[in-house]
Amino acid sequence: MQYVSTRGSAPALDFEGVTLAGLAKDGGLYLPTEWPRFSKAEIAAMAGLSYPELATRVMMPFVGDSLTEEELRGLCEQAYGRFAHDAVTPLVQLDQQQWLLELFHGPTLAFKDVALQLLGLLFETFLGRSGKRLTIVGATSGDTGSAAIDAVAGREGVEIFMLHPKGRVSEVQRRQMTTVRAPNVHNIAIEGSFDDAQAMVKRMFVDEALTSRMQIGAVNSINWARLMAQVVYYFAAGLQLGAPQRAAAYSVPTGNFGDVFAGYVAHKMGLPIKQLIVATNVNDILHRALTRGDYSAGTVTPTATPSMDIQVSSNFERLLFDCGGRDGAALAEQMRGFESARAMQLTNAQQEGASGLFVSARTDGDEMAQALRWAHERAGQVLDPHTAIGLHAARISDLDPSVPIVTLATAHPAKFSDAVERATGMRPALPARVGDLFAREEHYTELPGNYEAVRDFVSETAATD
Repeated sequence: MQYVSTRGSAPALDFEGVTLAGLAKDGGLYLPTEWPRFSKAEIAAMAGLSYPELATRVMMPFVGDSLTEEELRGLCEQAYGRFAHDAVTPLVQLDQQQWLLELFHGPTLAFKDVALQLLGLLFETFLGRSGKRLTIVGATSGDTGSAAIDAVAGREGVEIFMLHPKGRVSEVQRRQMTTVRAPNVHNIAIEGSFDDAQAMVKRMFVDEALTSRMQIGAVNSINWARLMAQVVYYFAAGLQLGAPQRAAAYSVPTGNFGDVFAGYVAHKMGLPIKQLIVATNVNDILHRALTRGDYSAGTVTPTATPSMDIQVSSNFERLLFDCGGRDGAALAEQMRGFESARAMQLTNAQQEGASGLFVSARTDGDEMAQALRWAHERAGQVLDPHTAIGLHAARISDLDPSVPIVTLATAHPAKFSDAVERATGMRPALPARVGDLFAREEHYTELPGNYEAVRDFVSETAATD
């Protein structure tokens, strides 16, 4: 299996290469040259498999010769052995049509664990073969940082620098990052928004002053291997709801577009999906893009759903590339225009390619709170605010009642206890496995929202031997 950049001019790489590279050298994102596809019989044969075995089946076509099936299975068993629920991503019924896919049973209580526990092991495996070092730089709007740090803390050959917008993540999210004491972990709080942090990370990948002296890698969903691992839980839920004979719809709380793009990949692989609902908060660039073709970034509005307070959704580029005829040169020009003007119009091909599967919905704070109350009072479920945005979008869908709608429950409610308490009157408690989080000492570096300051800190702090 070979991978190509969405911007057309970076060299093609194999799975090991794209895992360690993260962002392509031309600034694009990697995608497989073609989508592997399962037959209905092959999907039916996946029913009843354990999660590690299902993950092995789904991901093996993407891995190619980089790992044997036995090696991949061993990594999956190790990664998902740390989850608090034996099903890893259990499915819960809310009413006749609505379902929740609980993705928060990993060590940091967020859906990012499902992919990042595996990605940390992939890094260690591939680096161990070559003896090289990898310096990971990442930006987080909340959950990616803690999940990535947990996955790589103490691992050989890997060092991580994680940027978060100062004061714009929840206290639990921040503490899960900043209380990890490991010599290969560096937390940076920057002045500004997540979009500012993400732009800095992307710039580092093409900064020759850095890349000439260290290999830089990614844990954000710009890394193909991370996104690939998220495809698996769409198959897990779909199979439980009757795939391949029955199609389900999925409502996905969306910021950076990676989680819902994983659903698109599952669809391309043959999983029957009726609809992918892109659920945004008031930072609604994706809703505007999918409904009007208007991909223009505004000012980020801080909300009770900080992981979705994003105006530039990196993974949307992958969809534009795949729906627009896979013309890397044309997309590179289109994205250069967007990066300059902070606005662009989708082409007819891009809009039409997305419209067959994707719909979107914008949810404000009041509607989010209503969904929290409905789930608590009518279905006995306590949700986090991001999941509530997905549920609201699912409940206003015009899909036939016979089509099950699965809302991806992206975080444990205790990570956002203040917002949950305001809406429901009850305060969710952190699970015992999180331990003494609020008693641990925090360690992080505060830097201005200035690329040079962050770049210099990484350059001067990273080990390069």
